[in-house]
Amino acid sequence: MDILLALSAAVASSWLFIAIAIAIAVTTRGPILFRQRRTGLNGRVFTIYKFRTMTVAEDGDIVPHATRNDPRLTRIGAVLRRTSLDELPQVINILRGDMSVVGPRPHAVAHDRHYGALIPRYGDRFRVRPGLTGLAQVQGLRGEIKRLECMARRIDADTEYNASWSLLGDLAIMARTVPLLLEQVNAH
Repeated sequence: MDILLALSAAVASSWLFIAIAIAIAVTTRGPILFRQRRTGLNGRVFTIYKFRTMTVAEDGDIVPHATRNDPRLTRIGAVLRRTSLDELPQVINILRGDMSVVGPRPHAVAHDRHYGALIPRYGDRFRVRPGLTGLAQVQGLRGEIKRLECMARRIDADTEYNASWSLLGDLAIMARTVPLLLEQVNAH
């Protein structure tokens, strides 16, 4: 199902890929895509792809979490984040088998090390393939991490997802994701 959905999304949105790539190239300096090492299934590290929304960082592995009104955001980047269109290149990750459409959102390797040392069960999230959307996201647990408790609640949702996975559950999460994209809740 992941491959079929990713291929359909890639074909249907190919014009959008091109338009966004041109907008980034014309309005900012630097690469069109942002690449960062993330932790996936069974702790395997992979490179995630996103449209670049910020000024060029020296090391994508150690950048801090994005915050609301982050000064590193470019103008086009703010629009892409607000609409979650910056995530579109992750269809490449789905096609490569790094990610699924639904699963725990992958975090940067440095963030995994940090939170993994502080939150029990953090490593449980690596028992399934990470996703473009997940239970934590549809429960509103996305965006800026201001307190450890925020990340712990995400991990609780990831653990719940892992324990109760079903195709019907994935379809429900996908259905619940669409209105969130339109409402732009906690997207920055």
